[in-house]
Amino acid sequence: MGMSNLTRLSEFILKGLSSHPEDQKPLFVLFLIMYLVILVGNLLIILAIHSDPKLQNPMYFFLSILSFADICYTTVVVPKMLVNFLSEAKTISYAECLAQMYFFLVSGNIDSYLLAAMAIDRYVAICNPFHYVTVMNHRCCMLLVAFSIAFSCLHSLLHALLVNRLTFCASNVIQHFFCDVNPVLKLACSSTSVNEIVARTEGMASVMAPCICIVISYLRILIAVFNIHSVAGKCKAFSTCSSHLTVVTLFYGSIGYVYFHPLSSYTVRDRVATIIYTVLTSMLNPFIYSLRNKDMKQGLEKLVSRIKAQMDMLSTTQANKIRGS
Repeated sequence: MGMSNLTRLSEFILKGLSSHPEDQKPLFVLFLIMYLVILVGNLLIILAIHSDPKLQNPMYFFLSILSFADICYTTVVVPKMLVNFLSEAKTISYAECLAQMYFFLVSGNIDSYLLAAMAIDRYVAICNPFHYVTVMNHRCCMLLVAFSIAFSCLHSLLHALLVNRLTFCASNVIQHFFCDVNPVLKLACSSTSVNEIVARTEGMASVMAPCICIVISYLRILIAVFNIHSVAGKCKAFSTCSSHLTVVTLFYGSIGYVYFHPLSSYTVRDRVATIIYTVLTSMLNPFIYSLRNKDMKQGLEKLVSRIKAQMDMLSTTQANKIRGS
């Protein structure tokens, strides 16, 4: 193949969810509503946690960071999707594509490690309740969050740099709605063997480590719960974990479906599964954690009441000014 065909592409074309013109506006409306729900829902969770003294503990601290990570996660992908739904070109520059890939990997890995940190928190709370305050202290929580962010940034940088070294052929159509690693690798002319080896070793380890941590934590929790004699005690222990388990199942189930099969078999179903862990999980998180948690529900009610009171006060002040003038 001549060198002229191996020049670096200046831009890619994102295939999107549908190539039918009549689908674009309905999809735009659907994803705009979902994105607004994600922003409002997760912001309310963050504000409720930081404004309510009853929610100042490690579990809610991790939840507030997770909500922020979910906002970042979807913001990396959804705004570009919305633009492309209303655009005929559907292009993304090479640099923008690489940046989107990097920040998507960062946000996704932070989500993964935060879910593991939350599993550790539940394990200590149920299996070692008398030492919970000393074990899950502020320093420990900050170290877990710092590790999640630092490792995710380094891991994502490695994969972005490995993609950057590749040469791409004449085809520049990415069979996806954003720049994910696998669909971009399929366009490479040069060998992707290094990328695939790193993905199957370092990449697999980075995904499996928090997953194994979650599994071990819940196995220990299960053993501890079976040793509780009262039915009420067992129900209370399970109720504290149900929200987290629901989110973990949605997140890891869809990720496992998309990434744990050969690169050549990437299909439309993978795109749909990707929506589950990029958009749907982030949208459902506020509902899952608030509807199943009495303290969180009360915190949100207090926040909404406070916001309404401030708005009423502001409208009263403005009405008085109008009367005075």
